[in-house]
Amino acid sequence: MRPSRTPLTAAFTPRALAALLYAVIAFPLALVGCVLILVGLLVGGALSVTTLGLWMLALTVRGALALGALQRALARRLLGLDIEEPPTPSAQGVLGRRRALLLGRAGWRAVGHALAAPVTAALGYVVVLGAYVYGVLFTLHPLLKRWNYTTVRDGDSVRHVTLEVLGVQLDSWPRWLIPVAAGLVLLAAAPRLLRYALGPHRSLLVALLGPDAADRRIRALEETRAQAVDDAAATLRRIERDLHDGTQARLVGLAMHLTMIRELIGAEADRDRLLAVVDTARGNAKQAITDLRHLVKGIHPPVLDQGLDTALGTLAADSALPVEVVTDIRARPTPAVESIAYFCAAELLANAAKHSGAPHATVTVTARDGLLRLTVRDDGRGGAAIGAGSGLTGLLARVRTVDGTLTCDSPAGGPTVVTVELPHGP
Repeated sequence: MRPSRTPLTAAFTPRALAALLYAVIAFPLALVGCVLILVGLLVGGALSVTTLGLWMLALTVRGALALGALQRALARRLLGLDIEEPPTPSAQGVLGRRRALLLGRAGWRAVGHALAAPVTAALGYVVVLGAYVYGVLFTLHPLLKRWNYTTVRDGDSVRHVTLEVLGVQLDSWPRWLIPVAAGLVLLAAAPRLLRYALGPHRSLLVALLGPDAADRRIRALEETRAQAVDDAAATLRRIERDLHDGTQARLVGLAMHLTMIRELIGAEADRDRLLAVVDTARGNAKQAITDLRHLVKGIHPPVLDQGLDTALGTLAADSALPVEVVTDIRARPTPAVESIAYFCAAELLANAAKHSGAPHATVTVTARDGLLRLTVRDDGRGGAAIGAGSGLTGLLARVRTVDGTLTCDSPAGGPTVVTVELPHGP
């Protein structure tokens, strides 16, 4: 059984002590970094008319990036705040790297953080002094009373006065209870006060030392483009493999049997033998047509031409589970969005039939205000998760190619609810 935690012991938990250590380190580090960056900017600005000034500014920006990396590492280690590293443009050569430093957004955002960090870090430092330091001093006042005094000069004489409140000296029992109680209150409130005080500093770290909205958008587009290219390449390889191993072999067999039929007719062969070869050729032709239909269906199901609601109804009828389909499509989406929604529904229903053990499933589709929302729910055993080998990772990659989202809510014991949202224009 886990021991109960009192407000006083909460001030000395590993998490609270890690935040305390961060607050103690962050302010001096931010102050030193601010001074160095400010000096670098002033010197570089003064010499900017020369080449030396540009090198000084580039070195200052590089120092700000290094300071930002150190700040991210401290925040990750002591605060549990994981800040993604901002992208830095690649450059070749010394002059190219200098140009990238001077023109890159990440570097100047790090400079801005270095200049502003002392202000936000000072709040945490004040809480450390006011809550932790004075909390310990007040709590231990009965033991430290000989050091907790103020020197008062009265004419030519000097006397030492211990803690005093409203003219009353707290130098004897039971007056000691007042600073002890105040110290305990400060220590009990210290973790929460420190968390609030570090809030602006955490926000500044995330805002200036991580990627901005434009960087995140560019990175997302790069990832989705790479996923789209990989998906297209995989589809092309699958089509080539299916054509080579299936349809092509059937058509080659058909051509061979047609040649045999011609030879048999020229040789005036037995009618039964000729009909047997014809039947075999016809079977190859039918199988080749079937393979081509499956191949085309895997690229773009023909039933989608009749609309997504009709396609989902056909998909539900062919499913191994009893499936209820509810649609509310006020504006028909684009063909690309319809295709993605159809294949997502097909994959999710296949997963439900194979892994969930659910007695039935429900597919709900709405399309309004430029957003298509597809929800597949089953009352199975649950436990599905993105990235756990359930096929959801591949669906997420496909959905992201059109800036869509996929979420999965699947607690142990069910139900499993997977929601796909796809924008499809106004």
